[in-house]
Amino acid sequence: MSPEAAADPSRVSAIVVACDSGATLPRCIEALGAAGVGEILVVDNASSDGACDVLPPSGAGVPVRVLRQASNLGFGPAVNVGATAAGGDWLAIVNPDCFVEPDTFVRLLAAAARCPDAGLVGADVRDARGRPEPAARRRDPTLSRILAERLLPRRWRGARGLTLLPGPPGSIHAVDAVSGALMLLPRAVFESVGGFDPAYRLHAEDLDLSRRVRLAGHRVIVAEGVTVTHLKGTSSARRPLFVAWHKHRGLVRYLGRHGGRGRRLAQALVAAAFVIGLPWQVLRGLVAGEFRRRPASP
Repeated sequence: MSPEAAADPSRVSAIVVACDSGATLPRCIEALGAAGVGEILVVDNASSDGACDVLPPSGAGVPVRVLRQASNLGFGPAVNVGATAAGGDWLAIVNPDCFVEPDTFVRLLAAAARCPDAGLVGADVRDARGRPEPAARRRDPTLSRILAERLLPRRWRGARGLTLLPGPPGSIHAVDAVSGALMLLPRAVFESVGGFDPAYRLHAEDLDLSRRVRLAGHRVIVAEGVTVTHLKGTSSARRPLFVAWHKHRGLVRYLGRHGGRGRRLAQALVAAAFVIGLPWQVLRGLVAGEFRRRPASP
């Protein structure tokens, strides 16, 4: 296959999971269309904000399909729904508050072509202020790394912690895991590893998928310099306690499956961190109105 054909973004099916994603969703869709993907599938996890109801049938000329779910399936299972309906050779998993550039997928596909054993490609994910997102370049969580993250000041962590520093722009950076805000992988790889583990409802499912892609003999890479913007937490801001619970629950499950030596102690530390932080999370939930009864749908 020629380099031009290999880097054709129309081969990409973009999957966006929406759950009360608000005003970021149309902007995300428009950016994906401008990037030239072949199709956009929005999996609506029973949103109540109406954002999916007013989506146009296309984003920058690219067809948009909304796959409505009767309940909130969770992130990973919803992506699996989208992947089943997708028709592209490549799957791009994109958060509704993540905004790509017009050349994002051309450059990500070109990076994948330079690294034939790559099974999962991530981007240089940045926040709204242009700062690198730590989750974009992660190491597998282990007991020692979790302790380093919890106990050591950031400037002392270095290689002891969970995150890696960005590499030079234009380089390919092999990592253990990339950010779930944007993940690009061949459909064949996604299907061969069984997609996302549906037991993860929210958080750590990207760590688990990255680990299983590597166990299947592929590399996980970051295409350095391919910058995308992630606002982070747009949907979850209304439900901080719900998010905190599933974040800790997901990490406990991950450690149980992949934690190796010391995994029981690591699981206990993660569970204890949730319990210790529970009063603060409850307070945040009260302020956010998380415990108010949601109005019944008409």
